[in-house]
Amino acid sequence: MWKNHPKALPYLFLSEMWERFGYYLMIGIFTLYLKDVEAGFAMTEKEASDLYGTFIALVFLTPFIGGLVADRYLGYKKSIVIGGIMMGAGYFMMGIHSLPMLYLAMTLVIVGNGFFKPNISTLLGNFYSEEKYIDKKDEGYNIFYMGINVGAFICNFFGAALQILLGWQYAFMAAGLGMFIGVIVFLLGTKHYGTKTDKKGVQQGDMPFYKIVLFILVPSVIFGIIGWFLKGVTSETNTNSAIFGSDSTDAFIFACIPIIFFYGSLYFKAKEEEKRPIGALLSIFAVVILFWAVFKLNGSALTTWADRYTDREITGTTQAVFSNLKLAKEIEYKKDTTELYDASFRLQKENGEVKKVVDYPIYFRNVHKEKIPQEGSKISIWATNLSQSINPGWVIILTPLVVAFFTFLRSRKKEPSTPTKIAFGLLISALSVLVMVAAVHIGNNGMEKVSVWWLVANYGIITIGELFLSPMGLSIVSKLSPKNITALMMGGWFLSTSIGNKLSGVLASMWDSYDDKTNFFWLNFGLLMFATVLMFALVKNLNKVMKDHGIN
Repeated sequence: MWKNHPKALPYLFLSEMWERFGYYLMIGIFTLYLKDVEAGFAMTEKEASDLYGTFIALVFLTPFIGGLVADRYLGYKKSIVIGGIMMGAGYFMMGIHSLPMLYLAMTLVIVGNGFFKPNISTLLGNFYSEEKYIDKKDEGYNIFYMGINVGAFICNFFGAALQILLGWQYAFMAAGLGMFIGVIVFLLGTKHYGTKTDKKGVQQGDMPFYKIVLFILVPSVIFGIIGWFLKGVTSETNTNSAIFGSDSTDAFIFACIPIIFFYGSLYFKAKEEEKRPIGALLSIFAVVILFWAVFKLNGSALTTWADRYTDREITGTTQAVFSNLKLAKEIEYKKDTTELYDASFRLQKENGEVKKVVDYPIYFRNVHKEKIPQEGSKISIWATNLSQSINPGWVIILTPLVVAFFTFLRSRKKEPSTPTKIAFGLLISALSVLVMVAAVHIGNNGMEKVSVWWLVANYGIITIGELFLSPMGLSIVSKLSPKNITALMMGGWFLSTSIGNKLSGVLASMWDSYDDKTNFFWLNFGLLMFATVLMFALVKNLNKVMKDHGIN
């Protein structure tokens, strides 16, 4: 696999694998931790989804500035190492049960990812700028992307076992350890990087950094504060008077305005020969926002689906294996008790006092009547966060097949262009949502649990769409970006991811407001189909831009 690729690829592959091990371990348990009424913060579904959406949005917003700083001042190596250390420290601190500490830890992860994420992707592209590797760029990014998902697959097993055996804190510590291993692996590959990690410096025509601070970052903070305090009209669905559903959403959307304006100005101020490539990239960034809005539901709404609406009971050999590996836990069925493991709580007013009252385990609320156990008996269920390994598991299985498919088409000179791959990726992703529409119908709109195979099928289809889109997006940014702003444009790709992530949190926070869950998934289907139509409309022009610039 490595033979026809740069010698740096294995080190970047393994470094990214361990970095994603830490990140996805943390994300896999994040909302579950927030909602845990005993050892977490007892947040509601809406509160947890809103914080999750804001967090992952900011995680992908900071690459905008991280890419720029690496391009001009620090270089890629220093930026990647600094970012990795900050993220690792943040993961270690996240398990400390204190809201101020949680927010501080989240801040470290947000800023650290800004330095790490765009720059390791850009560094990879630098190696494929050489003539002998240029035709292998898409394949290289696919291999790199598989590294991401190897880490994302294995991490949830560690997260589940450590959480069940030792508690949330140790699971978060494992995430931090994974991140630090990633930094060490990256440093071990230093001899293969040469001058590819060097900063490009400030180029003629670049906006000075102090202007970026004064005209982008400061306005973003000011706009964010305005968004936080600016109120809309209250309604039945918007009781807190926030314009877009919550204060954090308002603040994020307003804060993005100056940054979006900055990226638009890159187009208008660019040299004539750079206008069309920049314009092409900006149009792609705008379209893929809707992909990320639906795809990132895996850490929120689809985790809720796995937790509440999926039959997770295991028996026999599977139960023995999962129990020995600490990947499953036992829950007891008793309607009238206050000593239940994995229980749900509600507030009840009694004698003028509000008391927290325990219900019977939430898992049993929609178990088919034939599967409800006898009073006092126990069943084993696999840990919810293991569902987070389904998507990366599919990536590992399907990446070689997708790479082989495009290699075959390339040999026949029929390989579609990168924009065409992205368009088909959006279409395939839209089709995946139909699986969840069917799952809701089979489960009688959540009245009964359904098989985990519905989630497996959904993730399988959207993974094909992801492989057509996500690594291709990284590749096309590397191909089309003017050389002096490559990392900055990579930051633009992650900005679109950021906005999509925040929209994902907004979508997830609407989950409880849909009595008919099919309507929730039909909304997601509609968003993806809209993006698909837009992308196919752009393909002809995007292909022409690439051809005119000598790019395949």
